[in-house]
Amino acid sequence: MTAHTGENTAGSPTPLPKTPDAIELRHLRAFITVAEELNFGRAATRLYVSQPALSRQIRALERLVGCDLLRRTTHRVELTLAGEALLDRARQILSDVDEAVSATRAVGGELLARITRYWEPFDEPDPELQVLRTAYEDLHAQFPPPPEVQIRPINAGGVSSLLVTPDQPLDATILFLHGGGYILGSAFGYRALAGALAAAANTRTLVPDFRLAPEHPFPAAVDDALSAYRWLLDTGTAPDRIILAGDSVGAHLSMSTLIRLREQGLPPPAAVVSLCPGIDLHCRSHTEHGPEADPGEVTAEQFQRRIIGDYLAGHPDDDPVVAPLRADLTGCPPMLVQVGTGDTHLTDAHELVDHARAHGVEVRLELYPVATHVFHIFWSFLPEAADALEHAGAFIRERVEQAGTRTAARSTA
Repeated sequence: MTAHTGENTAGSPTPLPKTPDAIELRHLRAFITVAEELNFGRAATRLYVSQPALSRQIRALERLVGCDLLRRTTHRVELTLAGEALLDRARQILSDVDEAVSATRAVGGELLARITRYWEPFDEPDPELQVLRTAYEDLHAQFPPPPEVQIRPINAGGVSSLLVTPDQPLDATILFLHGGGYILGSAFGYRALAGALAAAANTRTLVPDFRLAPEHPFPAAVDDALSAYRWLLDTGTAPDRIILAGDSVGAHLSMSTLIRLREQGLPPPAAVVSLCPGIDLHCRSHTEHGPEADPGEVTAEQFQRRIIGDYLAGHPDDDPVVAPLRADLTGCPPMLVQVGTGDTHLTDAHELVDHARAHGVEVRLELYPVATHVFHIFWSFLPEAADALEHAGAFIRERVEQAGTRTAARSTA
């Protein structure tokens, strides 16, 4: 809350002092309630606070504005002239805030309804795989890539891929592994999200079209990701200029790739970016929303377990490569984890962050007030998604710049 000021030029009115930053809405709400009741006891009851706590809020407000707002005696409470001057203005401020929140909720509700419509094709119980694959491609096809990036096909170590390049990119490459539960998705389908991340980071982005289950179970996807990483190294990209990134199960694949790199003695990337990570393949932390399913109906969690079973194809699920929360992450590069507060995989994100920190990894967790999984897909119209990608881009640029500083220091040593 800041007062309007006049121009600071000769002959202009003296600028009004700025409102102290420490004044909060709760202070104004407490003052208005006391002014209306002219009784601290009744006002405290209305606000569901104790009378001493209410008195402290009023005293704090008076200290911040620098004058008495209320005149107190043992028998009555009265407004001072300063209090009368503040009362109507404070009411208008709270009214404006309430109106702003109402408008924001209305817009947010419309956006959430729009997002829900995009996910409707996936609500059918036990859908056919090919139907799901077509619907997933159709979903992504509704969002074109940003115009400032160029996209071309490329063979990355035997893996069909797309290379997304912004104008005048930094000397670095994001290896982006797409989501889709290991059974859905494609590099072509993900060109919009990969393009948005490439533009935000001003960095080339390689999107491998890794093989999908059940036709190609574990370790096919991991092998393809490793082949693409090796190709980057073989073509001259320094490991400290590679960023591993992925959304949903693509974030899981990023961690699997990171662990396998260590097993094979390959250098790690500069950083890892996980967008709404689906780390728990067996959904032990997955939260179902909505009414209880019919006994004979296949729930989303059951379907998820089935497709992950197709991916593992009998491979032990306690292998650290497919269970990153069991892996020793000591020495892993810095990580950025982003997730929506209403995401069914929110617990996955917290567990990944906690596990990485327990092994000394530098981790940044960013929470966004969004109630959908992989909200980044909707960056073209969802403000939180656009903001998240900008933050991810800044994180990537920061790591690239640090790598450049280290390289320059070594060359002058």
